[in-house]
Amino acid sequence: MESASVRLKKGEGRSLKAGGLWIYDNEIDTINGDYTNGDIVSVEDFDGYILGQGFINTNSKLTVRIMSRKKGTTINESFLEMRVRNAWEYRKATVDTSSCRLIFGEADFLPGIVVDKFDDVLVVESLALGIDRLKPVILEKLKMVLNEDGIKIRGIYERSDAKVRLQEGMERLKGFIGPSFDTKVEITENGVKYLVDVQDGQKTGFFLDQKYNRLAIQHLCKDKRVLDCFTHTGSFALNAGIAGAREVLGVDASELGIAQARENAALNSLSDRVDFQCADVFELLPQLEKSGETYDVVILDPPAFTKSRNSVKNAVKGYREINLRGMKLVRDGGYLATCSCSHFMTPELFAKTIREAAANVHKRLRQVEYRTQAADHPILWAGDETSYYLKFYIFQVCDEK
Repeated sequence: MESASVRLKKGEGRSLKAGGLWIYDNEIDTINGDYTNGDIVSVEDFDGYILGQGFINTNSKLTVRIMSRKKGTTINESFLEMRVRNAWEYRKATVDTSSCRLIFGEADFLPGIVVDKFDDVLVVESLALGIDRLKPVILEKLKMVLNEDGIKIRGIYERSDAKVRLQEGMERLKGFIGPSFDTKVEITENGVKYLVDVQDGQKTGFFLDQKYNRLAIQHLCKDKRVLDCFTHTGSFALNAGIAGAREVLGVDASELGIAQARENAALNSLSDRVDFQCADVFELLPQLEKSGETYDVVILDPPAFTKSRNSVKNAVKGYREINLRGMKLVRDGGYLATCSCSHFMTPELFAKTIREAAANVHKRLRQVEYRTQAADHPILWAGDETSYYLKFYIFQVCDEK
């Protein structure tokens, strides 16, 4: 039971009342009762009206994360099992669950925790003190629920090594939870095999959110010449290769990523048609243009150029530059797949940036489709949380005639 209550200032809590799950320190009037950071507290409006229950951490500007908005709810093992079971039932109904995101933080009403499933291995990332305390129960309930469907988890690896944990007053953690296992895990997605490095790969080891966007480019790539920029471990390039592209070049600045991409190409018997180059994309694209290279399909899957509102202006320049350069390399009538994974690069701003890039290079764009993240990364329609972040366009690029 909650032993303390957080009362908001009059006129505050607008995001929470709109359906959000976060309360910042400057919204709080008083904290009444005894508590330890990480405890569950009740949250009430300035007039005492109960708004929900969540866990508190005064070390963080994001002071309370709401676990339930229903009056009288007790946050216990039964509650956590309900949340976990709901998350799994949703995945079974919406995505291929052989490898998928099982829990997506706030969008699954379990703020601050992410759990990815790679075949029979779980990778957990915990970013908030309160959920970190509940993590053992959440993982236990996940294994139980999966086992009911005949899925036995052979190991769990923790990737709670993000800097944001320091803002919560926590150490960065990385390592096995329970028995150790081989951290190179083979998965199959869209018919493509990958070795996922859950120990040293980026974030939890592999970007599952682009699963169906990778599938969407396959039908464009048969017998085509393809350029995949920011290829990471080769995922878009390999989808092009498996679809029958005659020649694919994947580019990334990470030597580790390129080494893993080549390993994945060999795993799929695609090394003869899918090649990789370690290079800075911003430097390489002008060189390719200067040498007269053109491609039937160009794919731009950059890292987030901005992780805060303060750096959006510089991010726009980066997105405009790579899209401008990418369009120049697409042959007349070819295709450009381009995306942004930054929450702060809004859909409207991203579309405006692409439009400006096309105008600068005198290209006409015909939109084939617009997509977001895969359904195992659900978008919560509420507040200012970051569940909606991935924007993905496929365009036909046409010369002015």
